[in-house]
Amino acid sequence: MTRSSQVVLVLVLLGLFALFYQGLWGDPRRIPAVLIGTTAPALEGPDVVSGARISWDQFRGKVVVVNFWASWCQECKLEHQNLLTIQERFQKDPHFVMLGVNYQDKVEHAQQYLNTHGSSFRHVRDVKGLLAIDYGVYGVPETFVIDQQGIIRYKWIGPVTGDAYTRLTEKVLVPLLQGTAPSI
Repeated sequence: MTRSSQVVLVLVLLGLFALFYQGLWGDPRRIPAVLIGTTAPALEGPDVVSGARISWDQFRGKVVVVNFWASWCQECKLEHQNLLTIQERFQKDPHFVMLGVNYQDKVEHAQQYLNTHGSSFRHVRDVKGLLAIDYGVYGVPETFVIDQQGIIRYKWIGPVTGDAYTRLTEKVLVPLLQGTAPSI
């Protein structure tokens, strides 16, 4: 092996080590959201409660908060009251929609969860897990905000609590509903 090929090998190994190190100790919430600034994927499926078809077409021209959740998810339970509060705060705005996407769950478990914890907005079942794939969901909970033009403007990985709740409501939703860009 020549001296130059040894140097290249060492540099490649150092690069791989740096990526591995960052992956082990990095914050998973800092994963770049490649879909931000792109058109939101189509969203369609049966309503968790009624079974009626829910389609993205029903929400055109609105700011849509899409929250992926599951009944078995402990962090989803932590954020649930905050999601209900967001719905209560913004529901009178005709340009606002909150939508839950039930992920990798049995319908009866999802229905029981909503009966136990409350529900004031619609929830679509991700029957085959394709919605989560289309949105690049790593796990639940994950929350997206889509603007009136159907463009993804914000993504949060993890529960919407504390600073994440404030950022979502004050720096993303309020500006979008007022017709300005999010201040994040």
